[in-house]
Amino acid sequence: MPVFVEAIMVVLIMLACFFGVFLLLFLFALALFPVEKSLSKMVWDMTTPPRPKQAPQGGFKGFSEKHRS
Repeated sequence: MPVFVEAIMVVLIMLACFFGVFLLLFLFALALFPVEKSLSKMVWDMTTPPRPKQAPQGGFKGFSEKHRS
């Protein structure tokens, strides 16, 4: 085989290997996406401060006494 044909074949094989590895890594990341999402949610839930609880408001009892002018 001529040298330039061998060089072209080597370049094409190297490109195919590169894109094959890229495709495998992409599929691996796609498969692990749900795991990463749940881990991220767990970390965000751990780092956010808890919401302050609001004190219960009084009922209607004593409403007129509070708002008399």
